[in-house]
Amino acid sequence: MAADVIEPSIIELWVGTINGYLWGSILIYLLSACGIWFTFRLKGLQITRFFHMFSILKSSRKRSSHGISSFQALCTSLAARVGTGNLMGVAVAISLGGAGAVFWMWLIAFVGMATAFAESTLGQLYKERDSMGNFRGGPAYYMSKGLNNKKLAVTFSLCLFFGYGFVFSAVQANSITSAFNGSYGFNPLYTGIVITIAAALIIFGGLKNIARFAELTVPFMGLLYIFVCIGVIGMNLSKVPMIISDIFSSAFGLKEAGSGLVGAAIVQGVKRGLYSNEAGMGSAPNAAAAAVPFPPHPVSQGYMQMLAVFFDTIVICSCTAILILLFHDSASQAEGIQLTQQALAHQVGAWGSDFITIAILLFAFTSIVANFAYADNNLKYLKMDNRLGKWFLRIGFLFMLVFGSVATLPEVIALADLSTGLMTVVNVTALFMLSKVVVKITKDYHSQQDKGVLPTYQPDEKEHQGFNLSQGVWSKK
Repeated sequence: MAADVIEPSIIELWVGTINGYLWGSILIYLLSACGIWFTFRLKGLQITRFFHMFSILKSSRKRSSHGISSFQALCTSLAARVGTGNLMGVAVAISLGGAGAVFWMWLIAFVGMATAFAESTLGQLYKERDSMGNFRGGPAYYMSKGLNNKKLAVTFSLCLFFGYGFVFSAVQANSITSAFNGSYGFNPLYTGIVITIAAALIIFGGLKNIARFAELTVPFMGLLYIFVCIGVIGMNLSKVPMIISDIFSSAFGLKEAGSGLVGAAIVQGVKRGLYSNEAGMGSAPNAAAAAVPFPPHPVSQGYMQMLAVFFDTIVICSCTAILILLFHDSASQAEGIQLTQQALAHQVGAWGSDFITIAILLFAFTSIVANFAYADNNLKYLKMDNRLGKWFLRIGFLFMLVFGSVATLPEVIALADLSTGLMTVVNVTALFMLSKVVVKITKDYHSQQDKGVLPTYQPDEKEHQGFNLSQGVWSKK
């Protein structure tokens, strides 16, 4: 048996050590504190204004020549969110943290809705126009303008550029190739090459091309996956109460978690929950800032991205979690996406594995192209959007797709955790410092809404200068 033991790679050892510090203490407390802080400061708007998210969705397809629509921004952010975290990430969380990890995924999503609201509202508020007249923005912009801290902005941009430009798409590629290898025995390298070619055809078209692709594929794939899961849950409805009970009892140590420690449930739930919903990472504000919002107020984009977190984790991840927890096979050695495949196949037959394969292809591939959009946006902020910089990103991005296809799951997960952690620490720090700005413009939106008028952001000269907003975006100048 000793010969079968696989020694950890250098990547796993070194990166794992850093992740141990980041995720073992810092991020769990930082993210929880941020979500609780904004939930308190914004008066629990994810509950009190819950249905307003859906009313905004109705008018989100309004288009403009100066940017993408709110619906396209929602789909682009969902394209990045709804990926391996929903199918593979949930399986990893349950495998390492037990059923209790699901509770902590829910909790981090609930408080994370307030965090997502705050960061996307700021992304909209501090956006600017590029040379083509289109909007762009994100955490780097609200750090440099709102905090007047360009060093922090550059640090975040480099972290995001590393994560979305190179690492996260390797995780998506790994899940796709693993699924096809498990279902059909396809060589991961060859599958990875096909994925890379397909991605190249889309990403060379720019953000608007990516947004159109996301607008077409995200609603279709999300709803189809939910319908299948609901069907399976309906077939096993009598078992669902026991599963819910198991989730809660394992989360608080009332029942032994998968690893024997309630701490594992918390860590895995928070890690995989954040990786799935991305609240606080600073990624979604890049898409939110590119939108032309309706109502024409920064807060409307905060609501749209809050809805994205709800849909991603509370809806889709819950479907996957129940699906996996319905599957009981102690002899199974499957991990990651192959565990999800086996779980559905156990319920519906062999076609279940094929369905998950196609689902992860669509989920992960849309994440891949959305990841490139985020990296490309920060390329502009770093003043590297010249021919050399663009080709450096394109070649490096496509190379990492091939690397992710043949790398081991622990390697790509370790790199993803590192990138996620670094981005989040920098972004959440900025969110705390800009909380007064978030609260002020949210009050402005709600006061107009409560009066029955269409919320419109029209800052006076004092507020325009005090917030250091870009000229020509929120004023007539």
